[in-house]
Amino acid sequence: MLKLGVLVSGGGTNLQAILDAIDAGAVTNAEISLVISNNAGAYALKRAEDHGIKAECISPKDYNDREQFHRALLEELKKNQIDLVVLAGYLVAVPPMIVEAFPDRIINIHPSLIPSFCGTGFYGLKVHEGVLARGVKVTGATVHFVDNGTDTGPIILQKAVEVQEGDTPEILQRRVMEQAEWKILPRAIDLIANNRVTVQNGKVIVKDGRKA
Repeated sequence: MLKLGVLVSGGGTNLQAILDAIDAGAVTNAEISLVISNNAGAYALKRAEDHGIKAECISPKDYNDREQFHRALLEELKKNQIDLVVLAGYLVAVPPMIVEAFPDRIINIHPSLIPSFCGTGFYGLKVHEGVLARGVKVTGATVHFVDNGTDTGPIILQKAVEVQEGDTPEILQRRVMEQAEWKILPRAIDLIANNRVTVQNGKVIVKDGRKA
């Protein structure tokens, strides 16, 4: 059983998608053991508690410097014997000490088709604002492994979403969540939990006959 540690900053809609997929049997051989937020008021923590999952707030504000914060985060993940770290709307940069402690064991969901609209400065609504400003016709979401860059790790799954006339950033954000994020993040977890994902030469090989 793969023990998941989910890191989240806000409402936790992607966390809820994972919980729902586990409850429905769409994700097998995995369980959420720990939810951590950098924001004490994050609704994601309540979602976790409602499911009987350990929920912790570890915030940079509570430490003298970033290194102490990073060490506390790493210690909590190790203490709970986490196998896979899932960044589900986590708006804090993951430091090298944690990336190196979990090689190819940290995944992130990003609300665009990487390598478009990603990297420094592209997060949350800013991604969708960028999509609309550029006038692209297709966007989507990407699940990727985390390395020491920003949105540069090996890509696991992607799903395209059509941009529609009259979209606002908020409307597009919701469509990308519903049509892509909430589908491919649980799917990626299921693939990893069932040993269907390998990384070779910086690229992900998925042993799977089903479409994401």
